[in-house]
Amino acid sequence: MPESSRRHFLSVCSALGLGNTLLPGTLFTLAAQAQSSAPAQDQKAADFPKITPEMIDAAAAIAGITLTADQKKMMLTGLTEQRDSLKAIRDLHLPNAVAPAFHFDPVPGGTALDVVRKPANLGPAPRVSIDVSNSEALAFSTVRELGELLRARKVTSVDLTKLYLARLRKYDPTLHFVITYTEDRALKQAAAADAEIASGNHRGPLHGIPWGAKDLLAVKGYPTTWGAAGFETQSFDYDATVVQRLDAAGAVLIAKTTLGALAQGDLWFGARTRNPWNPKQGSSGSSAGSASATAAGCLGFSIGTETLGSIASPSTRCGTSGLRPSFGLVPRTGAMALSWTMDKIGPICRSVEDCALVLSAIYGPDQQDLATQNAAFNWDATFDWKSLRVGYIKAAFEVTPPNPDAKDSEKQSYARRLYDAKFANATLDVLRSMGVTLTPVEVPKFPFDQIVPVLEAEGAAAFDEFTRSGRDKLLTGQKDFDWPNTFRVGRFYSAVDYIQAMRARTLAIAKMNEFFANFDVIVTTSRGTQLTATNLTGQPAIIVPNGIRGNDAPPATHNVEDDDDNAGGPGTPTSITFLGPLYSEARLAAFARAYQEKTGFHKLHPKLD
Repeated sequence: MPESSRRHFLSVCSALGLGNTLLPGTLFTLAAQAQSSAPAQDQKAADFPKITPEMIDAAAAIAGITLTADQKKMMLTGLTEQRDSLKAIRDLHLPNAVAPAFHFDPVPGGTALDVVRKPANLGPAPRVSIDVSNSEALAFSTVRELGELLRARKVTSVDLTKLYLARLRKYDPTLHFVITYTEDRALKQAAAADAEIASGNHRGPLHGIPWGAKDLLAVKGYPTTWGAAGFETQSFDYDATVVQRLDAAGAVLIAKTTLGALAQGDLWFGARTRNPWNPKQGSSGSSAGSASATAAGCLGFSIGTETLGSIASPSTRCGTSGLRPSFGLVPRTGAMALSWTMDKIGPICRSVEDCALVLSAIYGPDQQDLATQNAAFNWDATFDWKSLRVGYIKAAFEVTPPNPDAKDSEKQSYARRLYDAKFANATLDVLRSMGVTLTPVEVPKFPFDQIVPVLEAEGAAAFDEFTRSGRDKLLTGQKDFDWPNTFRVGRFYSAVDYIQAMRARTLAIAKMNEFFANFDVIVTTSRGTQLTATNLTGQPAIIVPNGIRGNDAPPATHNVEDDDDNAGGPGTPTSITFLGPLYSEARLAAFARAYQEKTGFHKLHPKLD
């Protein structure tokens, strides 16, 4: 657009009090739909249809503003020039890896971060009494236990790698948790690990440990499918930073695990990934395969990602320990982008201690993901967690009964919540028995849910060309809550509204900073407002199992095996969540580890045969 025309358009909009960006996605999407409905012989490849006052009316209605006939007439030239400028941007065919020229920073002004990195303090080595000939016991051992066995050369990395590969192949036909095996790479890494350990070159607690990568992390030489039909053969000629760092730690990548298509849920292009505690249920997602395979004793540990619950939800469903780090602690270079201001990468393991060991290896700036913070994660297994100030979200542990005339479905939901509340409140009792003083607190009143369209708009931008090309119809999920429809809706979210939501997010950061001001740890159930609030404002969370539902538990939410919301029921895990202030993962992990050592729920595992 010529500068004179641009200035004229902006001055008109300013005079109308409408700001610089009126109805951008709304009007342009309506115009694109008009173009797609026109006969093919009337279209030119590079042309957009003429913008009409009727289109402006429709766009204005969606944007929630009112325009006069004179205002619409005055806007036509400027809107046409602005809309036509889209072609130059679209012709760049921006890859998913290209981030916007801005970076979300969750750190409130005046906050001093601990930036001094120290070697991890692992504490005393555990006494490992596992019979290494017992493959089942070996498979469900923690990373720390396996690391000690490897260091003492009581087991080899090659043997562990073969054991886990065999288990993956045995249970994948039922649980559907693998997209691609990286066997050749793994066996070479394992042999190298064994040689290094034998020569006295022990790299640390992850050396020789087999692991799985959520298949949105690039691994050179193998497909990176994002779990989505249409991307099955996609590959990149580099490794994600997290993969590089785990390679450097000596860990052995044996598989790329499933994720719901484009990081949504547990339904991918091959199947629905299953919950090893009840294979009639999905494993939840989107870190579906990472949680399922780890819970099933088919990996030493795994890597997942979370934008809005994708570590928390499958960890809850599958009974794993998940650590969602503060936004910006782990670089996302080489990972699929869904939301540049919300995506986070973290470990899914059998224990909190394992999560801490993995996080120690993968955190810190890489000079490429510019949203990463120079914050330290100094794991100290001997930290005195008893000095921590602990709160709990009181409302999360209370269950309000439905009205007497409520629908049967509401009464059934109440029965399930009431049953699960026993486990949540038992957690509080355990913590009190450990000498913890629990102070009630409530999540700030704020429209957190109303900021979530930011995620949807960023996702729509990340997959703009995918949507415009019509390839979104290839995705397995095509319901109203699935990405194809969500991305289409996201295109109608205006630039003004996006910016306003991000301004509201600034207020949300301040409120959540105040929320954590007097606490080092806040205990809560794993769902509710806190999940949205902390994902938007960046605080870390650790999700751990806190029980197994008994035979007296209410039935699962659905009887339909392939229902995406089939959850709960006898014999399935429950979870609790520990929240902390920004970049307080080390303290948070020490506290959660103490709870695990007291209860031992993380040592339980599903019976697969």
